[in-house]
Amino acid sequence: METTRLSSKGQVILPKSIRLAHHWEPGVVFIVEDTANGVLLRPIKAFRQSCLEEVVGCTGYQGPAKTVEDMDAAIAAGVRAQDDRSA
Repeated sequence: METTRLSSKGQVILPKSIRLAHHWEPGVVFIVEDTANGVLLRPIKAFRQSCLEEVVGCTGYQGPAKTVEDMDAAIAAGVRAQDDRSA
């Protein structure tokens, strides 16, 4: 177990072995959570986590719902068209 010290500015230096193990480079932004067991640092991912309800319908399609058969037929037609172009 490694140790670190809190600076007069409230800064904590994470040991190099931990930074390397997690691939944390300078500039990584963390969420700081106060937990019952201490302070938890979690790096913020490039894209925030979302749930299905937030993204359903984000494609902007306004027409009637498509069936699986409709989608399969459209994919097959696209593959045929691509094959025709490459021949």
